[in-house]
Amino acid sequence: MRSLGNARPGSPGDTQQTGSPLGDRQLLIHRAFVLEWLTLGWMLIEAVVAIAAAVGAHSLSLLAFGVDSLIELASACVLLWRLRVELKLGHTFSEQAERTASRIGGGLLFGLALYVVVSAALSVWHGRGQEFSPPGLALTIAAIPIMWWLARKKLAIADQLRSGALRTDAAESIACGYLSAAIVVGLLAQLLLAAWWVDAATSLAIVFFLVKEGREAWRGEACCEND
Repeated sequence: MRSLGNARPGSPGDTQQTGSPLGDRQLLIHRAFVLEWLTLGWMLIEAVVAIAAAVGAHSLSLLAFGVDSLIELASACVLLWRLRVELKLGHTFSEQAERTASRIGGGLLFGLALYVVVSAALSVWHGRGQEFSPPGLALTIAAIPIMWWLARKKLAIADQLRSGALRTDAAESIACGYLSAAIVVGLLAQLLLAAWWVDAATSLAIVFFLVKEGREAWRGEACCEND
């Protein structure tokens, strides 16, 4: 990952590598703050509804979705800390926070990948798919556009800030959107085709993406498209 800059905060030379002034960078930081608070609020709703629905319907897929929500909740908290460091101390002093946040985010992606694999394995072991849950279905359908919107906005700001940590957090939002779609597809396949194994298979399809993004974040290689 490229350095976030060596100029002292507040100095005339303190600019983004794209050439934007310090004031524009602070505006982007504030926008990122808004996105992370929105993420945190939605993840709280997701976690509570998904886990409650999973317990009521004995659904491993919904339980995995609820755990994913908790993981992304932790990721949002890490990003809020990293952004706060930059606002208080300037982006030169936030380089260590950036590296720390990227590593934590990478570890969370690895944890999510492991949980998806274990959840899918348990589903196959028990030989059953998810049970129907109206609240769970409504939640996962709503999560698809919400998470894709958040991910797109985070990636755009990550590109401008050249923040691998924010890119990693966006990857977790993408993962949440994929898992939401997997649950919906799995439920429809189970209802229409009696294919109980589809939700496990579709969940596993995202593991490669999670491991790839997690490895890049852990190594400090998570970068923006223009890097």
